[in-house]
Amino acid sequence: MAANGNSPLTNTDAARDFPRQLGEFAAEFDRRFAAYLVPRAEAPARLVEAVRYSALAPGKRIRPYLVIRSCELAGGKRENAWPAAAAVECVHAFSLIHDDLPAMDDDDLRRGRPTCHKQFDEATAILAGDSLVVFAFELLAGNVASSLVGGAASSVTVRMIAELAAATGWTGMIGGQAADVESETQPPANGASTLVGGASNGASPLVGGASIEVVRSIHDRKTARLFKAACCLGGLAADAPPETIEALASYGQMLGRAFQIADDLLDVTATAAALGKKSGKDVVAGKPTYPRCVGLEESRAAAFEAVRAALTQLDRFDTQADDLRALVRYVVERDY
Repeated sequence: MAANGNSPLTNTDAARDFPRQLGEFAAEFDRRFAAYLVPRAEAPARLVEAVRYSALAPGKRIRPYLVIRSCELAGGKRENAWPAAAAVECVHAFSLIHDDLPAMDDDDLRRGRPTCHKQFDEATAILAGDSLVVFAFELLAGNVASSLVGGAASSVTVRMIAELAAATGWTGMIGGQAADVESETQPPANGASTLVGGASNGASPLVGGASIEVVRSIHDRKTARLFKAACCLGGLAADAPPETIEALASYGQMLGRAFQIADDLLDVTATAAALGKKSGKDVVAGKPTYPRCVGLEESRAAAFEAVRAALTQLDRFDTQADDLRALVRYVVERDY
């Protein structure tokens, strides 16, 4: 989704260099993540293989990046935030495994590889997802920030667990996915479906279905809530003051909203080769998406509105947050 004349994005050196920076972070994170996922002897071998197959699959690692950088911006040490970063990625990996299942999105490919239930079997995939979401909280409970002691450490740990649980559960990501699934069975809100876009831009999403308010609510829960939690966990790992955590959380919320709108747009504009899975599935399934609800141009405008809101929250951090500004551009201009 290229920036236009009304975009708040600028092509700075930080923006141009960000993909390299994120790639270097992902390599470091993956080494640490793999070490966390070393199994205990009593864990069933096939389950361990499925967990590691999905969790360590190639990925951008945006959510753990948010944890680490939020911690650093809040004055903390990144060493204190690695367990929280791994916990957030465990929850994200769990959600992808379950989203791909036949009862959900029924996808055969994820990031260009067979999905977990295709590589193994459906029961193993379900259990692998279950294992990852439970392990996320084990990581938080067992790895208290080393710079904190006594009551402060206990308090921070409890707040981290509560934040990630709220972001994951029935009022957060899982609830948003449930609402997403339920909305597929609803008739178009306007009683009809018309096409927008067409051959001129390679997209033909259906206009109709859920209202924009419902779509935004689903997005905020199933995607943006975990982005927000990632930033919160980073701030908590730094034992930052409430106003700092609130600014980081608001940034994460708006970044997540922009990310999901960009995803909706990619589903109708990107190729299957770029996405690493079938394109156009949301349209066929009648999912509640921004393009289906308001069309392509208004969807792009909504993404840039979220971008502006995200960038505003970074003002207090000055140039130290230039990489997070670059991340906003990366999220809305990616092609997969």
